[in-house]
Amino acid sequence: MNNSQIRNIFSILRIEILIWQEPIVGRVARENNPYKVLISTMLSLRTKDSTTDEAFHRLFSIADNPGKMIKIPPDIIEKAIYPVGFYHTKARNIIETSRIILDKYFGNVPDRLDTLLTLPGVGRKTANLVLILGFNKMGICVDTHVHRITNRWGYVKTKNPDETEMVLRDKLPKKYWKEINNLLVPYGQNLCMPLSPFCSKCRLDSFCERTGVNKSR
Repeated sequence: MNNSQIRNIFSILRIEILIWQEPIVGRVARENNPYKVLISTMLSLRTKDSTTDEAFHRLFSIADNPGKMIKIPPDIIEKAIYPVGFYHTKARNIIETSRIILDKYFGNVPDRLDTLLTLPGVGRKTANLVLILGFNKMGICVDTHVHRITNRWGYVKTKNPDETEMVLRDKLPKKYWKEINNLLVPYGQNLCMPLSPFCSKCRLDSFCERTGVNKSR
């Protein structure tokens, strides 16, 4: 797949995703609040977007900054974010991350990848998304959808999202880095699903090797 084909793919994706609701993290980002971007991304891990949306708004109705968050008992945070995946662990990580932000960074979310990765519950996906959406800095966010779809295209041949990120950093033109996650998450949730994707409806079918697709619609 060459750069001309990649350009066509991204042009098609920008149009196709307009029929679906933007993921919660993208909507939160328009508030220009890196802390909200960070917490919404932490909540979103292994959780449906609709569930993340509801949990985020319940949580931020009781605590909307690090100072307030560390004063909320863990069981109250757990109740607010349930039923997001791993809500017990996420509640602890949210409190500890908020405490570190207050104690070490004067209440401000750090804007460096290596620093973000030291926060509890923050992996490369979350850190990159905070850089992109919270600070408008360069990053490339690879979640399960980006990993699956770029492998399905045959553009990469990797075993996990972290490996996919490293290959994309070498291969994908930088002008697409910031938007690839925002494009492929709704595409992967609504059309190019893990099992039985809607290949008959996909406008990218001519670019896709359909690697790993055993059944489609």
